Amino acid sequence: MTSTFLKAPASSDATKARAAILGCPFDHGTAMRIGARLGPGAIRAASHELGPFDPTTGTSLIDSLGLIDAGDAEVVPSQIDRSFAAIEEACQALLSQDCIPVAMGGDGMVTLPLLRAAAKRYGPLALVHIDAHSDSYPQVGYNTATTFARAHEEGLLDVARSSHVGLRGTASDPGAWRHPADIGFTLTPMAQLRERGTAATGQAIAAQVADAPCYLCFDMDFFDASIAPGVCNPVYGGASVVEAFTLLDALSGLNIVAYDVNTVSPPHDVQNMTALLAATVMVGFLQQIAAKR
Repeated sequence: MTSTFLKAPASSDATKARAAILGCPFDHGTAMRIGARLGPGAIRAASHELGPFDPTTGTSLIDSLGLIDAGDAEVVPSQIDRSFAAIEEACQALLSQDCIPVAMGGDGMVTLPLLRAAAKRYGPLALVHIDAHSDSYPQVGYNTATTFARAHEEGLLDVARSSHVGLRGTASDPGAWRHPADIGFTLTPMAQLRERGTAATGQAIAAQVADAPCYLCFDMDFFDASIAPGVCNPVYGGASVVEAFTLLDALSGLNIVAYDVNTVSPPHDVQNMTALLAATVMVGFLQQIAAKR
């Protein structure tokens, strides 16, 4: 690994780390744009345009969290079972050291093995899935449209405390929204989020999750395609940067045990703007973890 996130130490030893970066460079699940396997490298490089210091306190995220970059899971393009096992194993290694994984995809399918690892440690998890798509389609097999349908079937989720936020646009399946609603997920389409307000939406989600162990999945296509063009499946009408960070701020009190940011596709990006925005989202996650200390 020639570059690390925020230039944090490269290490697999998380015994003194409160948080660790984990790359999941796998994109065999997407049916749209191929290229998210290059996402972790692009996000790491973009993070060097950011700084690790909080200017209000002078505190370094690297120092305060003992932050490490654990590198990439040893995935193999096109081999789902082998790659999922590698991602799960890498995530489990961090969790077993009482470290919070902050993972980066890869496409949205990498969330499933990450959830498997987290659920083994914490039991069924509340899910906050921020995305233009439900990823819970009534289809068979493994792809980015079935991530949370499979997670539900495997008993990884506390569905009554789980939600999909930011849904919009058209879909390739008529059950794209109906199926997750039938399962029991709470759905907040983008129009409803804007009508209610992002802060109020975040507060409602926080009340639903309460103190349950929570997994936060942030798909970069939640942002409008005009500000995050380099994603696997861009959808117009998405969130602004202010809306997204207002929502994340409202979720800062949750008991989040693992995070991921996914779908950055560098071949489709414009001057690395999506990768830089993804790195900024990840810094926001790290700031949440540091604040809880």
